[in-house]
Amino acid sequence: MTSTAVVIGTGPAGTRVAQRLGDDTVLIGEEAHAPYNRVLLAEVLAGRYAPDVIALPTPPGTTLRTRAVRVDRAERRVHCADGTVVPYGTLVLATGANPVLPPLRGLFAPGATELPRGVHAFRTMDDCLALSAETGPGVRVAVIGGGLLGVSAARALARRGAQVVLLQQAGRLMQRQLDPDSSQLVQDHLTGLGVEVHTECRVRAVGVVDGAVRRVELADGYVLGTDVTVLACGARPRTGLARAAGLDVRTGIVVDDRLRTSDPHIRAIGDCAEHAGRVYGLATPAVEQADALADDLLSTAGTDRPRPYSGTRTLTRLTLAGPGPLDLAVFGDLEPRPDDDVVRLADATRGTYRKVVVRGDRLVGGVLLGDLDAVGALARAWEAEEPLPHDDTPLLHLLTHDGGRCHADPR
Repeated sequence: MTSTAVVIGTGPAGTRVAQRLGDDTVLIGEEAHAPYNRVLLAEVLAGRYAPDVIALPTPPGTTLRTRAVRVDRAERRVHCADGTVVPYGTLVLATGANPVLPPLRGLFAPGATELPRGVHAFRTMDDCLALSAETGPGVRVAVIGGGLLGVSAARALARRGAQVVLLQQAGRLMQRQLDPDSSQLVQDHLTGLGVEVHTECRVRAVGVVDGAVRRVELADGYVLGTDVTVLACGARPRTGLARAAGLDVRTGIVVDDRLRTSDPHIRAIGDCAEHAGRVYGLATPAVEQADALADDLLSTAGTDRPRPYSGTRTLTRLTLAGPGPLDLAVFGDLEPRPDDDVVRLADATRGTYRKVVVRGDRLVGGVLLGDLDAVGALARAWEAEEPLPHDDTPLLHLLTHDGGRCHADPR
């Protein structure tokens, strides 16, 4: 790297690449807080960690706490909200994602751009601190969205003593990650913490009283009283800066195997980037992309070019703390095809559940809840994409090391 690198975004991806690139890097981030690990925000909300505990190491270069408002590609300059103009040799867009705000009637007054009082997304440290200030024992909270984010928020708020109702439009919680059996176990866990869970439940409107949302109206007409409403409806790549600069944007900012955008002087990584038609929206791919980009920029062109980024095989882990904590790990494809083999293990006494899907001679997916002792070996077998031994004893041994019950059902 022969000229200054400028990184926009202080999330895990941007902070990681700035750490790797060193003293000449300029990191631009609009949040007032020092860079932090967004994955652990639910633990801060639950009161398990203080905000400083999840801080990321400070990058060695210059950090500007301001908002980047325009990229001048012709002059290779970034213009910021505070008037600062930063020249770049290489620009890295790590702008992350914005929370999805559902089209609920009454959510925004005519001409308003800010959420009304009593409503919060759950994406940033400011969101987390605002929710912490407004929730506590007896506070009524409606969480809209039953994916990974909504489940994490509901669990954290229940630990604060709030009266939580979780509203999920789909037929089960974490429908994108879990099969029906494991989803039910997660729901049972939340119910045990006092969370009231409703699936196949669509919210159509909110009611504002004295400038604050105090009611949530369901599609069937039922009205739920609430003190705080949390919008946990997913996230959308933050691409406005890239679009305004004329870069190629589809769902995310389109990048190649070297994380280059349609402008060779601009790269993109993390939640805002779309590689090979996919936007990951997860921490592990963001960090892997940051490392791949740093390796590429730090290499000597033509002599030691590192391996290009080829995608990330993602494993999702979640710890639901509280009475009877529940650990969860999910990887790969959980939907079996007709000729796949499915191996399950269930132990009702211990509250554990494990399932793996074998396609031909390869492990293609799995879910483990309650006991993750086997996840390391299973994940390695899945990531390697190598044939399993013809004798299935090793696989069964990984699942049944605690002597639980199992059954295999070829499909």
